[in-house]
Amino acid sequence: MNKPSVFERASPPRLNRPRLGFAGLGWIGRHRLAALAASSAAEIVGLFDPVESARAHAAELAADASCVSEFDELLALDLDGIVIATPNALHAPQAIAALRAGKAVFCQKPLARTRGETEQIIAAADSADRLLHVDLSYRFTTGMRQIRELIHSGALGRIYAVEAAFHNAYGPDKPWFYDPALSGGGCLLDLGIHLIDLTLWCLDFPTVSNVTGHLLRTGEVVRRDRMAEDYAAAQLLLADGASLQLACSWRAPAGCDARIGLTFFGTAGGAGFANVDGSFYDFKAEHFLPDRSCRVLATPPENWGGRAVLAWVRRLTDSAAFDPEIRHLNQVADTIDRIYGRDL
Repeated sequence: MNKPSVFERASPPRLNRPRLGFAGLGWIGRHRLAALAASSAAEIVGLFDPVESARAHAAELAADASCVSEFDELLALDLDGIVIATPNALHAPQAIAALRAGKAVFCQKPLARTRGETEQIIAAADSADRLLHVDLSYRFTTGMRQIRELIHSGALGRIYAVEAAFHNAYGPDKPWFYDPALSGGGCLLDLGIHLIDLTLWCLDFPTVSNVTGHLLRTGEVVRRDRMAEDYAAAQLLLADGASLQLACSWRAPAGCDARIGLTFFGTAGGAGFANVDGSFYDFKAEHFLPDRSCRVLATPPENWGGRAVLAWVRRLTDSAAFDPEIRHLNQVADTIDRIYGRDL
């Protein structure tokens, strides 16, 4: 017997305030916890981290939550969903366990280390009919949403090229980031994933027909899966005729804390999204007109960091059912695997 479609399944009941647990309470986990605690959109029931001090700091934001030192203890709590912000190697086993236990999942990016793991998690969400979202936070900036609407309206004509960069003057502070077996990759998976996702998301996920990549570590070519790269460059050719050129790096001598930007070139105009004064948080977006003038779409300041998790909670409040849109992450993961040469 064929499995019922998403639309034929019985809808889970609407939740008044979802009961949530948090797995991983480092900087990003606490940031997402703080956004939810401030919103009162959910009830924070459980906090998990193997490090006692991390649990203690997080408990300051959710005093009534149970603090546990094992993921299975978190899973045993009466929860509607779990926010996962643990190291990359744990995303697949923890997300799959949570989904099979009937919990919705919001996972820090990347969803998994490889396309294979990504497919497994999404299949588990589909099978369990549970909501799965990923913290692709730049989608929720006003500037990127304005640019996407501009592209969809046809105001830029046919997009034929995209240039994207994410250079970070710093690098991760945890050793596991530098071990591909644990992280899945280096700066491409950490930073480049945003550039690839935003480009494909804005263009409605066209097929990626060809991929070339160049990976370096301290200026030397990286052998596949031997070490995490700190510089990556790639070119993607899309089936709709557009191309994406991207570059990303850790500890880049860029003259500021960060250089982040995407520029879309179309037959009737262009659009750009860029950080301001080297900031990781302040962004501007502009519409480039054929007469060489420029129209401002968005300017800082803007508090956008917690919007993705809040959007997941709002969706979860209405329904915990599987969202088929998450399948687009298979394409993003496949593209990254191809840049790494994992498709060979």
